Amino acid sequence: MKFIILFFLTFTCYDIVAQIQIQVKTEYLGESSYRKTDGKTYQKVGDAKGSAVIYQADVHIPLSVKLNEKNRPTIWSISGRFAQARLNNRNFDEPIVTDRIMNVGLNLNHLRPLNDKWSIMASIGGGTYMPSTEFSQIRFKNTLGSIGTVFIYHLRSNLDLGVGAAINNSFGYPMLFPALYLNWKMERKYNVEINVLDGLEMCFRYDLNNIFRLNVIGEMNGQTALLEQDGKDKIFSHAYIIGGVRPEIKIGDNIFLNVTAGINAWRPSQMTERTIKSIFKKQQYYFKASPYVATQLKIVL
Repeated sequence: MKFIILFFLTFTCYDIVAQIQIQVKTEYLGESSYRKTDGKTYQKVGDAKGSAVIYQADVHIPLSVKLNEKNRPTIWSISGRFAQARLNNRNFDEPIVTDRIMNVGLNLNHLRPLNDKWSIMASIGGGTYMPSTEFSQIRFKNTLGSIGTVFIYHLRSNLDLGVGAAINNSFGYPMLFPALYLNWKMERKYNVEINVLDGLEMCFRYDLNNIFRLNVIGEMNGQTALLEQDGKDKIFSHAYIIGGVRPEIKIGDNIFLNVTAGINAWRPSQMTERTIKSIFKKQQYYFKASPYVATQLKIVL
């Protein structure tokens, strides 16, 4: 399954928490060659190469939080995200349609328990997915709306599984898609956490003390641009799967600073038509593996 579909399906499934959270991140994906594949053969696309820098900011603000007699929360909240990708490409015979992507989104979220074992999570929102960093160039074709509901089963105290549905206009008209939820945690001195919420996050954690934490992580993320080219509606997708080591330092009671060093294992980047059939095309374009570094500041209030 192509990343672009996973990105839209999980758009409605932000993790709903009961605290104000602000995160600012900068990522650098090192230069590597550009290639294409049909699933059987792999070949270079001339001498084309590229690297990328991504700036991202996330904010989560709870509007209302209530606990029932079983200590399960009912939460209303809003989530916002700003992401800007700068693609530094060179030696392309035909330039990639854009070297700038800007994504801005806002969601209203709701989480409430149904009984001791089940909860429901719902979200409605929208955003702009631009092939430019200029707000003045935003058009209706660059916008995406989404609404979704997920039923969550609390299988264990540290494991939640969920399934539901989401409606969005990824392909230019409203369509119904499945939506998935997974949240697994092991909270000891050695911690394991897996989230399938907004993309994919896997983390193995070791707490050395109250201030320093060492993480081994694997993540999938990306940005998208909705645009028109040659009279056709198209999607330009930029995704990356990364793995590495992430030391984290706690600064005071509410501030966390981390640095990630590792590898960008796979970075698909290509233009497709904004149609269902484009999902099933075998030929894909991607950048090879490259070094990856990132810094992130997180504030929890």
